Amino acid sequence: MVPGLVRLSVLLLWELGVGVASDVTQEPAVLHTPKGNNTELKCSHTKGISYYQMYWYLQRPGENMQLVVFTSVGLEPEFGNFDKTKYEVVKKEAAHGSLTVKNAQAEDGGVYFCA
Repeated sequence: MVPGLVRLSVLLLWELGVGVASDVTQEPAVLHTPKGNNTELKCSHTKGISYYQMYWYLQRPGENMQLVVFTSVGLEPEFGNFDKTKYEVVKKEAAHGSLTVKNAQAEDGGVYFCA
């Protein structure tokens, strides 16, 4: 990796039997961002309006996956064991949401999952 850049990867996460990968889209798939930048990750689905909740997870290298935040249309987001000032989440409609990593640092690197 280039010094001074933070690598954030986004992968699809879904439950077996609930959907297929084409139902959920996350962008960008892989991102290298300069340290200190804010970085937005987007998630959308085509499952319908009854799927209005969204979970964002982070898996750092060599660690288990951890819940960053749970969000739902019209409700305040619920953060896991992460500093809520580090992340901003937007969920205005059932099919779309975003997670912003603020002031990206090396320790923010890893794989981000949307479910």
